[in-house]
Amino acid sequence: MQPKTKAITAAVAASAVGAAGLAWLAMPASAGEAPQLPSISAEELVQSVLSTKTPALDGTVQVDNNLGLPVSALPGGVNVNIDAAHVYNDGNGNSKLTVEQGSADTTVVRNGTTVWTYSSKDNTANKSTLQPDMAQQPSDVPTDPAAAATQLVAKVRESSTVSVEGTARVAGRAAYELVLTPKPTEHTVLREVRVAVDAEKRVPLRLAVMTYGTADPALQVAFSDIEFAAQPASEFQFTPPQGAKVTEKQPDVREHAAPTKDEPKIVGDGWDTVVTGTFSPDALAPQQGHPQRGKNGQSMDPTALLRQFGKQVSGPYGTGYLITTKVGSALITDDGRFAAGAVTEQALSDALSAK
Repeated sequence: MQPKTKAITAAVAASAVGAAGLAWLAMPASAGEAPQLPSISAEELVQSVLSTKTPALDGTVQVDNNLGLPVSALPGGVNVNIDAAHVYNDGNGNSKLTVEQGSADTTVVRNGTTVWTYSSKDNTANKSTLQPDMAQQPSDVPTDPAAAATQLVAKVRESSTVSVEGTARVAGRAAYELVLTPKPTEHTVLREVRVAVDAEKRVPLRLAVMTYGTADPALQVAFSDIEFAAQPASEFQFTPPQGAKVTEKQPDVREHAAPTKDEPKIVGDGWDTVVTGTFSPDALAPQQGHPQRGKNGQSMDPTALLRQFGKQVSGPYGTGYLITTKVGSALITDDGRFAAGAVTEQALSDALSAK
């Protein structure tokens, strides 16, 4: 992808990709009779999830994307559909995630302070080194779906009404159904989030993001099978394949590195979290003279795509385009700004005005 089109691509896809952070482990309730489990309070279940360290495990994750976003036509070939994923965790912070998308796959391996990200599509590998004091901290890279769901619970619990609504069986294991519903003061477009918590291990096995107007989750990802057992150290070793283009990124040694002007910012919290940022307005111009082309060889025209998948809007931010999905929306302005989140159009407008 050409550098100047990266920002607009991120803006268009943000409402869908951001939803993945809310729906790493979603799926409908498994078939079969609900297991009989001892009663538990919502607060006790939440506390047990937040205090449980992800144990050693090996699991297969299935994904069903029902976002309502025509991702195949997104600029730059962005694809938020995931066919399947396989997860390994050694219980000590080391993890491996392999995501399948069509004929290509992406692998993320974290071993101590080293994180490798490899894409088979273009045979590229990126190596990042964490600062030693960050080695035991959660990674920004979603290498552990169970941990990602736990982080979600921690993020939205204070702005939610939390309850336990029955039990379920996920990947052959008995689980409690934890339900988080936004409080009336929240501006999210989501109805609720449902997390199936393993009754024995207290690890999230499933998470379903629910929207209004449908009984089906908007984005479904689930452990279809999982085994809690010690994993071989070799699973967390990575060597780039022969011929791979390798890029290394050294850790930022500054104790508190200030974000640069072009880096995205987070506005709000909990359900009302919005990602904002800027891009060059030139990114909206037709990409004439560039090698990046559409399926039929035509030049890329980002504005035409925005007109096709969004609607023209105006407000205090000026003019731009609003793209909506079942789980949120993205606002892209003509002067080079964007805001995206699982929130209303007004919340996006307010986020663009935030200092």
